[in-house]
Amino acid sequence: MARGTPAPGGMRQLVLDLFGLGGAAPQSSEQNPPPAQEQRSQEAPENVAVDENAAALAPAALAPAAPAEPLESVLAPAAFSHPRANRRIAFAGACVAYEFKRGRRRTIGFVVGAEGLTVSAPRWTPVAEVEAALHEKARWIVAKLGEARERQQRIEAARIVWEDGAEFSYLGEPVLLVLDPRQRHGPAGCVLVEAEALPGVARRALHVGLPHHASQAQLRDAVQAWLMRQARRLFTQRLDHFAPQLGVRWHKLSLSSASTRWGSASADGSIRLNWRLVHFRPAVIDYVVVHELAHLQEMNHSPRFWQQVEAVLPDYVERRGELRDEAVPRW
Repeated sequence: MARGTPAPGGMRQLVLDLFGLGGAAPQSSEQNPPPAQEQRSQEAPENVAVDENAAALAPAALAPAAPAEPLESVLAPAAFSHPRANRRIAFAGACVAYEFKRGRRRTIGFVVGAEGLTVSAPRWTPVAEVEAALHEKARWIVAKLGEARERQQRIEAARIVWEDGAEFSYLGEPVLLVLDPRQRHGPAGCVLVEAEALPGVARRALHVGLPHHASQAQLRDAVQAWLMRQARRLFTQRLDHFAPQLGVRWHKLSLSSASTRWGSASADGSIRLNWRLVHFRPAVIDYVVVHELAHLQEMNHSPRFWQQVEAVLPDYVERRGELRDEAVPRW
């Protein structure tokens, strides 16, 4: 072999090195440690030193966490205001503006209604004593005011918009309003039509004999007249059904539009029932009917009265609760 000519093995190595394919190039030890060192780190992990003092001191170096703020200080207090409020009081988490009245009475009384809180007190009771009584009942007052507000919100949400395609509740089920000037029951006449419907869609429609340009007042009056006719027919049937079970006789039925009372009974056998009860399920209507018929025997709400009601409707408590909780559509 001539001098200066690389050996065949050296030539191959030169070519490999020239194209970066050789295995002898140095590499960074931070990314890939030598095999021997890597093997030692895998076989002898117990040789890794740990500074226990540093580990123990690390949590103490952190700043102490600030104490959490009470929820009451973060949330804005609830506000309740009676439209005729003449006094105001602050509770924990609520500010209440209430109507304050004095009169000929012996005790302090609280009434929570749709408008808010009304407080009645004797003429001689100091204001400080009234406020002390309010603070004593603060939890109850705020809870009842919250319930009354939620009920009013449900009532507003159930308000009927008197137009073609609107819905209202009849016997606990939705009914679709349809303006139908061609229906055969005459001007402003109504007919209830049963139909197949998808889930969540009213399966009954009330066809009202009015033109499509009828006003909201015309549509409302036509539907109200129809509902009152249905109410009288249904109430008469239920009175006749339950009166023998209670051993009483009723003589006269009147329909009322009272805003705060569902029914009343007189000793002469007269019964008054609110026609708006037809918005509720038949089971709820039956409770009001039985309630008023039971008054023909007991003109009070004594234990004996409730025994009469329970004898006919063992689940009257649930029915009464539904009557109180359900929102009646606002007209």
